[in-house]
Amino acid sequence: MARTLEGTVVSDKMMKTAVVAVTTSHKHPKYLKYYKVTSRFKAQNENNEYKTGDQVIIEETRPLSKEKRWKIVRMVKKAAKAE
Repeated sequence: MARTLEGTVVSDKMMKTAVVAVTTSHKHPKYLKYYKVTSRFKAQNENNEYKTGDQVIIEETRPLSKEKRWKIVRMVKKAAKAE
């Protein structure tokens, strides 16, 4: 089974590609405090249907381009419209 992650689309300016930011918490080994680490993944957005701010699930896949190894599986929550 392929790895899946949940994140937020932070950029949809490329054709068929979205940049998804995934935030995780890690525990500091000495101070035992939790801190956030954000990783950005380029993911396949075939029909450009996912827009900036959408919460999505991404899944690992074969290499699709030089940096793209993920595809968007489904949307968890649509972005709130900024008016």
